[in-house]
Amino acid sequence: MERNQEVILTRALTKVYSDDGVPVDALQGVDLTIRSGEFTAIVGPSGSGKTTLLNIVSGLDSPSGGEVWLNGKLLSGMSGRELSDFRRDSIGFIFQAYNLIPVLTVEENVEYVMLLQGVSKDERRRRVSDILKTVGLPGFEDRRPTQLSGGQQQRVAVARAMVSKPAIILADEPTANLDSATSGALLDLMRKLNQRTGMTFVFSTHDENVMKRARRLITLKDGRIAGDHAFE
Repeated sequence: MERNQEVILTRALTKVYSDDGVPVDALQGVDLTIRSGEFTAIVGPSGSGKTTLLNIVSGLDSPSGGEVWLNGKLLSGMSGRELSDFRRDSIGFIFQAYNLIPVLTVEENVEYVMLLQGVSKDERRRRVSDILKTVGLPGFEDRRPTQLSGGQQQRVAVARAMVSKPAIILADEPTANLDSATSGALLDLMRKLNQRTGMTFVFSTHDENVMKRARRLITLKDGRIAGDHAFE
């Protein structure tokens, strides 16, 4: 994908939750455009709507109103199976809790999405080997998540998110369980991968480490965009 193409587009996005029968406006008319190759952080206080926005953009949740377009496709226009396949092929996810499958090895965790995509065994092994070298974990193929540190587990999660070559990486508080030094090293790695591959990274975060490295900061407050600043 060429840089500067629209990959995420939201229009008049709203989300209303019910809290014991009381409506809560989690998102209120969010208009947002993110282009290919961006390294963007969505920031704001707890309850501002960051995770809700990420969940809706990813298709994991549905908006109460408005539209979400990814790579020129309207999410609400897809069937459940179409959305599931599109999400599998177009989005890589990195979560705060790593979400690795504990009974699988590092290699099996990283190749899992490619297995669902029907990628051949030889190609899966080649890609896993290449991406583990890239994230600094060559030789870790046969280890299980419990044999890894938190930083190593999150590196595996980054490898898993990127190995199928999606257009978009969505990261929800990916450094929340890491110390500052490990967090900084992981973010520097993701920034290098962003520059090298042109993949679009979008973070939901409280972490100053993420904010310092982001090339664009989008601030949410009370479900609305309160600030949007790009940096050279």
